[in-house]
Amino acid sequence: MIQTIYWIIIGYFLLGALGFFFINRRKPAAEARQSYVKFGVYFLLVNLLFFSMVMTPVWFDWLAGLIVIGGMAELVFVFKRGGYRQKMFFTIALLVYACLALCLLYFSRLEAGLMLFAFLVLSIFDSFSQISGQLFGKRKLAPSVSPNKTMGGFIGGGVTALLSVFWLRQLYGADIWDALALAAGIMFFAFWGDLAASYFKRRYGVKDFSKVLPGHGGLLDRFDSLLAGGAWVALVTYF
Repeated sequence: MIQTIYWIIIGYFLLGALGFFFINRRKPAAEARQSYVKFGVYFLLVNLLFFSMVMTPVWFDWLAGLIVIGGMAELVFVFKRGGYRQKMFFTIALLVYACLALCLLYFSRLEAGLMLFAFLVLSIFDSFSQISGQLFGKRKLAPSVSPNKTMGGFIGGGVTALLSVFWLRQLYGADIWDALALAAGIMFFAFWGDLAASYFKRRYGVKDFSKVLPGHGGLLDRFDSLLAGGAWVALVTYF
């Protein structure tokens, strides 16, 4: 089953590559090249996390720890670059991050099938939101915080992810309604987690948390939605 799911994911990537082709052909060469770099790095990251969950789940424990520590360092780095301004806001952000980080560490110790289900729902939602948003998105959802988020992107990513639940739920044998509810929560938390990260950057006037991931920025630029979506799954399973 895992092998079948992996090949379906590869099919999604090929569909995404086709979408990026139509998007990038209208862009300047340098901008298009950067977009392809981002797509390639994302492909590598998805494969890294996928196989860490499938082959040796303890590897994902280490990766989650790396994301948590690196993300904390990026928050402090942005705060430092901002001249240590808005100390109260930073303290609150740090406390929220600590809660999400603890939830991600708990998430990383869940049953492998459930982790993989959540991760794939999140990845499908995230990637197809970007693609459909660039192809069809017109109405901005939060222009002052994250100008690239559109209603078309949210609907495109959400519909694709929810349809995928019908076969992804086999990963942990869930009832279809339970799986859909879990997926809806993952997307809701991921969306607001992404917005929260963008809001933090806006408050300190930076575009990216760091430059550690080519085409993406920092660890929090790439994994903010995993932190928030993973927190939802952790809370549901804990309580």
